[in-house]
Amino acid sequence: MLNYQSRVIGATGEPSQGATELESAKVAVIGVGNWGKNLVRNFANLGALAMVCDTDKNRLATVEKDFPSVRVTNSLEAVLTDKEVTAFVLATPSDSHFPVARQSLLAGKHAYVEKPLARDVRHAEELDQLATERNLILMVGHLLLYHPAVNLLKDLIASGELGDLRFVRSDRMNYNAHRRDWSVLWDLAPHDISMMAYLLDCESVDADRVGGWDAEGHGVIDVAYLDLEFKIKGRAVPVPGQIRNSWIDPQKLVRLTVNGSLKTAVLNDHQADNKLALHSLTPAGRMVVEYPEYSDMEPLHLECEHFLKCVSTGERPRTDANNAYQVLRVLSDVEERLSRRPALRAAASAP
Repeated sequence: MLNYQSRVIGATGEPSQGATELESAKVAVIGVGNWGKNLVRNFANLGALAMVCDTDKNRLATVEKDFPSVRVTNSLEAVLTDKEVTAFVLATPSDSHFPVARQSLLAGKHAYVEKPLARDVRHAEELDQLATERNLILMVGHLLLYHPAVNLLKDLIASGELGDLRFVRSDRMNYNAHRRDWSVLWDLAPHDISMMAYLLDCESVDADRVGGWDAEGHGVIDVAYLDLEFKIKGRAVPVPGQIRNSWIDPQKLVRLTVNGSLKTAVLNDHQADNKLALHSLTPAGRMVVEYPEYSDMEPLHLECEHFLKCVSTGERPRTDANNAYQVLRVLSDVEERLSRRPALRAAASAP
């Protein structure tokens, strides 16, 4: 078995920073739902949480109880005009990301926006232009690019450990009864597209074939697949890939498979241990499985820490607007192609 060294991977591959080095950045978390509460916890632990905003008084009461020193409000305007707050962290429904992020940047505040950055590539471009003009940080929450196992896998691919890449597939399925997005693709696929493009260090991603089904007859795609082509500099033939997403699967599955000519890597993020495994065949035909070691740091902690570092130093985020463009371009194209399907148009117009 290979002896991979465990390491703490920050957003830039450097050692993790302590909270005291990041004290100058003070953030307000906007939206304290299922994911927002995790952002609250992490920014509070990093000593950077100044304020929380939500329209739900029960959520605000919970924040007040758990973090007595943090101010709470149900007014977005109060956060925009607050002089202590230097950055917004948006965990609101995705259709609000563009308008709220735009208000944040116009108010002179940095912005960390949960995926997707926007629903329209033009909106993402506008946000990037605003941030650039005002010398502000704009970062999108593509969490898996901060996952220590993903970063180790990226290193293994780059070193040739897997050999020549042949195929990559990401399966992300669960049962979701509380749907805030227009389709399962906008909810789950940003994770897959951003992670796969990052791992392969590709120049562009294109959707070859797409499929989507409105399994419950409500006009919303809840099961989908994408066949993709990842174009890599210096490689004549793109690496083929596939994404499978579902909101109606009772058995949660979060699995990435990268097939190489020497080894196949499987990253099963739903497992508690041994998330990353390398499979290979011996000359005698025996399957060997290796489990590389990596840091057990929480990916969200590393992502939040990276945002604070960027705010403090001016460094451009790993998951910047350019990173978001690729995801938005693919999803916008796929959504437009699926909308032309007669069955979906009929479902969408049904009473």
